[in-house]
This record gives sequence, C-alpha cells and structure tokens, in this order.
Amino acid sequence: MNAAYIQVEQTGPLDGSVRIPGSKNSSLALLAATCLADSAIVLEGIPDIYDFRVIQQIGKDIGLSMRREPSGDIFIDPRYIHSSTIDPGKASSYRASYYFVGALLAKFGKVTVGFPGGDDFVSRPIDQHVKALSALGAKFSFHGDYYVVEANELAGADIYFDTITSGGTINSMLAAVKARGRTYLRGAARDPEVVDTANFLNQMGAKISGAGTETIRIDGVPYLRGARYQVIPDRLIAGAFLMAPGIAGGRVTVLDVIPEHLASCIAKLKEIGLHIESGEMSITAYGQGKLRATRVRTGMYPGFATDLQQPVTSLLTQAPGKSIVTDKVFPKRFNHVHQLVKMGADIELRKESAFIKGGRPLQGTRVHATDVRAGTSLILAGMAAEGITTITGVEHIERGYDNAIGLFRAIGVPISLHRELQDTAASWLNEQYM
Repeated sequence: MNAAYIQVEQTGPLDGSVRIPGSKNSSLALLAATCLADSAIVLEGIPDIYDFRVIQQIGKDIGLSMRREPSGDIFIDPRYIHSSTIDPGKASSYRASYYFVGALLAKFGKVTVGFPGGDDFVSRPIDQHVKALSALGAKFSFHGDYYVVEANELAGADIYFDTITSGGTINSMLAAVKARGRTYLRGAARDPEVVDTANFLNQMGAKISGAGTETIRIDGVPYLRGARYQVIPDRLIAGAFLMAPGIAGGRVTVLDVIPEHLASCIAKLKEIGLHIESGEMSITAYGQGKLRATRVRTGMYPGFATDLQQPVTSLLTQAPGKSIVTDKVFPKRFNHVHQLVKMGADIELRKESAFIKGGRPLQGTRVHATDVRAGTSLILAGMAAEGITTITGVEHIERGYDNAIGLFRAIGVPISLHRELQDTAASWLNEQYM
C-alpha cells in the first residue's frame, strides 16, 4: 500500500448533512457473534473499514463464509467453521479479536488467538475477560504472541466485574449464551454496543435480559438460529461531526442516529456554546460564535465517551480561557496533544489531564494520526488552522471510517486524500467528491 496523507484547508461556515454509518464497535462484536449461529446470518449497515476486512480474512481461515452483497448487506454462513485457531498476526492487527474466544469456545472447547492490537495509545488488558470466562469454566494458558483458552464445558456463574468493561461484558455474554444454566454479569457495561449485541443474540434465540443495566442475566440455550439484523449507528462518529460547526461555524445535521446515545455529548456541546436540536433520528448542531471554556471528564456510558475526548480537545483549543480535559478511562490517550501543539495550540499534559489555554490561532503543518480518534481530532483542528494541514497515519483513520473524505466533504470541509504514488482508487475518490 502506498503512503497516504490527508490535506485539510481552513474551513468557512459549514452547511450540510451527513448520514452516520453503522457502529464500528458494535460491528466487531456482531461479526464475531455470528460464529455462534447454527444457520446463515445477514447483517445490515456494517461499515467497509479495515477491521472488517481483517475479520473477513480470519473468517476465510476458519471456514466462516462472509461476503458483502451489492446492497451492502453482509451474508455470513457459520455452518462450515472447521477451526478455532485465529492467526496471531491477524488477531493482533485489531483490538476486538478476543470476541472470537467467547464466540467459538462452546462449539470447539478450545480457542487459540493472538493478543489484541489496534490503536496505539494504550495497552488493552484482558484481565476482566480472563476472570469472567474462568468463572464459566475456561482455563487460560499464555504464550509469546498468543493465548489458548480451553473448556470441557461452560457452566453458568455469578460474575462480578472489578471495573466496567464494554469488551469484557460483550465477550462474557458471547461465552455464556450457550453455557449450561444461568449466568449473571454484575457491574456490567451499559454501552449501546452491549445492548446491540444482546439484541442480536436474542433475535437468534438467546435468552438475555437486563442489557443496558448494571446486571445482565443470561440463560444458556443449546441452539441459535439465523437472523437478519441491522447494526446501530456510530455514536462516536456522530459526536465528532456535531463538534465541527463549533470550530468552523455554520450548521451540521447528522442523520440516521439515535439521539439518546449522544445525551452526554449533546449536554457538553451545549455547555461549550453550540446550539443543538434533536429529532427522532437526527441531530443538528449550530455554531453560534464565541465558545466557552469548560471541563470534560470521560467515563463509561452514559458518561462522556473516551472516544470523543480527542475531538473535543481540538474543539476546546478554539474556546477562549482555560479548559481541562481528563481521561481516566484511557489515561495515556493523549498522543494527539503533541500534534496539536505543533499546530500552535497551548496545551499542557499533567497525568491523565490536558490543560488547554484556548483561543490561540492554529497554523497548518504536517501532523501524524496515531489512532482513529486522533485522526478525527486533527481533521477538526485542520479546519480551524490557517493554511493547509497535512495528516499522515491515514491507515489509522481508515480503521474507523468507511469514507472519511466523503463524509467531511458532505458538510463543506475542503479535504482531500493523496497518495505519494497516487493510485487509481484515491484519484477516483477525490473526483467523486469534488
């Protein structure tokens, strides 16, 4: 793949709408969950992102048939899965590879998988996964770049999480769905992606109640049928687009969203000075001039999402006064700050907090995205910066966006994708959205 970069120019008032794609985080769970089914599945709204293509390759290795129809729907046939060994290299290229453990353990009794990879901002421990699956009867053995999970039989258990974990909650649900007896997950994550996974499993015949609360009850079943299911919209992409008119002014409408999923984000944007109007499946944000400095503290849902910490940091560079952004969920997730400082932002890092002196002009320069949300942060900053901002690390942005260029152009952002050895795909993409 040729080296690629994105260029963003200073942006005037925005005026446009954007349809929000399916949730990346939900999609990764749903795709793995299809391994549990005993007949074919159709998933709607799965974005064509890098992580999907990795899962497609893993599926090919283990016998999970997966193809994208002309409609965009994903047809999946799990009936011919013949292996539960996930190639460590492929597993380590994205963070949610651990879902294959929960999804394959009941069927095979043994799963081999590489340690989770993905965004390079903090190690992602799997201790709560280990604790929960061990309670269900699994035994773990750890090796250099992979681990093995074995269980002669999975049996229901009363599981108390030590910390709230969305991935751990989902993985435990996947494992418990076909376990003998009843399982309780206490201190469970309440994220919409957890609820989405539970709804999908229930549509296949699982017996899960309480998803979206702190206690989830799962009664094991021996069989899961096929189903057709649509993934929820990506609340994290939607939240970032709602911040855009705060930076550039104007109006942006996000379509095909569930406003309830963005309640904490909407409340914070109103506090910063944006005007927000919510419809049944849409939200419109208006930039109304002067922004207000504020304090942001991330938390597990329904708190302010850690995935929106980086974009809101860019927004607050434009708010006169002192803002403080604290991320206790992923305290090391501040690689974007060094890039914003290169652009002229006045930000000081202290432990898990960024202290921002806002209102200083930004200058376009060459910056690097180290993960999906950092990429979004730098695009937003580029909209405010004088001159041209060049963003490398495009592969990280493509992990979370099917078509970031098209989405930002739809609201009026002068943004373009380039390859240092320009290829046909990049040329076509730019031509379509000029």
